[in-house]
Amino acid sequence: MEQTMETLLFGTFILYLLASIAFVMAVTGKGSRDGKEVHMTRWGRRGITLAIAGVALHVGFIIVRLLLGGHFTSNMFEFTAFLCFTIVTAYIVIYYLYRTITLGAFAMPLAVIMLAYASVFPREVTPLIPALQSHWLHIHVITVALGQGALAVGFVAGLIYLIRWVGKDRGHTRTATWLEVTMVVVVMYVSFIFLSFAFGGYEATFQHPVDDTEVVQEFVMPPIVGPHEGKAVDVPAFLGLQGPLFEVPSWMQGEKAANKLNSVLWSIFIGLVLYGILRLAFRKPIYELLYPLVKNLNLETVDEISYRAIAIGYPIFTLGGLVFAMIWAHEAWGRFWGWDPKEVWALITWLFYSAYLHLRLSRGWQGLRSSWLAVGGFIIILINLIVINLVIAGLHSYA
Repeated sequence: MEQTMETLLFGTFILYLLASIAFVMAVTGKGSRDGKEVHMTRWGRRGITLAIAGVALHVGFIIVRLLLGGHFTSNMFEFTAFLCFTIVTAYIVIYYLYRTITLGAFAMPLAVIMLAYASVFPREVTPLIPALQSHWLHIHVITVALGQGALAVGFVAGLIYLIRWVGKDRGHTRTATWLEVTMVVVVMYVSFIFLSFAFGGYEATFQHPVDDTEVVQEFVMPPIVGPHEGKAVDVPAFLGLQGPLFEVPSWMQGEKAANKLNSVLWSIFIGLVLYGILRLAFRKPIYELLYPLVKNLNLETVDEISYRAIAIGYPIFTLGGLVFAMIWAHEAWGRFWGWDPKEVWALITWLFYSAYLHLRLSRGWQGLRSSWLAVGGFIIILINLIVINLVIAGLHSYA
């Protein structure tokens, strides 16, 4: 069954990738011999068909994993793969509500990136630790992922709005600058995935104290930063780098803190290098490269899609990220709230989207300002998914 599971996951990835290509083909109009509308409709139907087929395979993967281990949302691989599923599902719902093909040219690549990111983590089916052996695990994590999937579609629509706005009137230099910074963050995120595969097989080991106990920490990328008070055991040289340039600060707890921070630093560095290469190759900002895909969209419609997606995702995330999470925390640890890093970041996320809805409904923040909030909210989610999960130790570090 494990081979079946891997086959289903690979098939899902291929179908999502093909759906992304189909949607991009639809909005670029390349290869069109009939009218532009006919071409867009034809490729849009192909894209949505491939996306639905991918979701079907994804459901099969979830069922097989559930049969193998009794769970499918207990670690970083499972959660991120399920988040990818919710993003595609949310987009399919939006597609049939608004018949927006252009949104698919951005939402489906995001799903592909998410599934690739999930594949970075160990995929073995392992038994649940005691703290996770609860039905609240599935209730909490599923609702969080469903809410974040809808919020991700709101992010995509908000990003499209910003690209359309800046591309239409290039006099908004400050908006253009911050939009390009957002693109750089996305490039860094992609670079982390690339590096995880590029350094596959690399391993360096350090010995360092954790709570008066000597532990061995394995690095999956050449060490730029090492463990606090650590000693090198085996560090293969890489491009003249014989060892870490500095140690993690003492306040950064956890036996894998240095390894996780090292991965983030590599992602930032390679992301900046990759961005520089793109700028040199195309001689224009990334948002200008994407503008032709969205130049014919109606801004009001895009703004409405972003708002409705967030309006759907917000109450679901509230249930999963706060209400169900606190019930499970009380069952597992005997308290509803403990200021764990993940709990704090879930609260920050909820407060941010609460402010979004308040400002939009009470203060009339629509259009440009609303889109910035939609983009900023999902960046907060990504920080939780990457930095909080991978760098900062806490009760949720088993994820």
